[in-house]
Amino acid sequence: MNARMIGTKAYGIRAPIIKSGDDISEIVVNAALKAVKADNIALNDRDVIGVTEAVVAKAQGNYATVRQIAGDVRQKTGGKKVGLVFPIFSRNRFSILLKAIAGGCDELFVQLSYPSDEVGNSLVPLDLIEEKGVNPFSDSFDEQAFRKIFGDRTIHTFTGVDYIDFYKSMDDNITVLLSNNPKNILKYTDCVIACDVHTRGRTKRRLEEAGAKTVLGLDDILAEPFDGSGYNEHYGLLGSNKATEESVKLFPRDCDQYVLKIQKTLKEKTGKNIEVMIYGDGAFKDPACGIWELADPVVSPAHTAGLSGTPNEIKLKFIADNEFASLRGKELEEAVKNSIRKKDGDLYGKMASEGTTPRHLTDLLGSLCDLVSGSGDKGTPIVLIQGYFDNYAV
Repeated sequence: MNARMIGTKAYGIRAPIIKSGDDISEIVVNAALKAVKADNIALNDRDVIGVTEAVVAKAQGNYATVRQIAGDVRQKTGGKKVGLVFPIFSRNRFSILLKAIAGGCDELFVQLSYPSDEVGNSLVPLDLIEEKGVNPFSDSFDEQAFRKIFGDRTIHTFTGVDYIDFYKSMDDNITVLLSNNPKNILKYTDCVIACDVHTRGRTKRRLEEAGAKTVLGLDDILAEPFDGSGYNEHYGLLGSNKATEESVKLFPRDCDQYVLKIQKTLKEKTGKNIEVMIYGDGAFKDPACGIWELADPVVSPAHTAGLSGTPNEIKLKFIADNEFASLRGKELEEAVKNSIRKKDGDLYGKMASEGTTPRHLTDLLGSLCDLVSGSGDKGTPIVLIQGYFDNYAV
């Protein structure tokens, strides 16, 4: 019998163009079954089906217009002087939100972090910060003072966009500030919206402790419908993307029902226990541009129970070079396989797992799905992953 030579496999599955009102669960099941039949792929227990959050939100019709966002902002802030702190630098993710928020108040102060945003988009090179003797931990600037030091060196390396100018162009009532201290915004207004994604809790706490009268996050805007808008009760505007010049697609909501329905239907049609997850941005950092990919609030807003937890894996290189350093060939292979078969149910804190990745399974699988599906014109919003839970002993 030939030894198995291939481990994990991932396939991008093509699907119809999905519109509001479509039955996303039915589409996912039909596309997956059609794909495996066409390519003669045998499904197995614990295979994983990933569905990108974008098509779930589209099928839900979870959209909001600039006018609706502006209305919710005005309702929740009072619509006078409002400050924003720590937005990411993104035409797709934030420009429409900025336009909408500016339309919901009379005067808007936008405080950018530097030398980069929360997810690694560079505003000015770090080497230039050091060259100019600027301390990003303590130094705060208005735009004029910042420009005096750095001139036109604020062009994003990869997009060619000057985000200071670009964000100011969203509305005439916008003033740009530069500081990594959220309390700096309180010199201009005591009504603040924290726009950071993963550090928003800390930012809100610091603003409240410093005496801000109104503190919100992007997760508080459209946490419920406004004038017929979509919404997300957990994340609000976080995870949204530009849909048109006047609207955004929000992060999907009520996602548990979809993964459970897809899993149940696949079980009925195939007899296999397939794990299912909805995924957004992968949780990885690009080494070339320094951008941390995760601009969504979570990698996976919903998944079936079998995808909970973290990997429980032995580091093969470690045991091969230590415990079995004297072994070679078949003897080494069998010793390693026996160690895998006998490994403890929880290797947390044990040397045998040193160097393995202590991340949630959904973050690892979501990163793989994101890379396979891409964000352009591949047309594969569904991903099938096989063999992920196998190991060297199987």
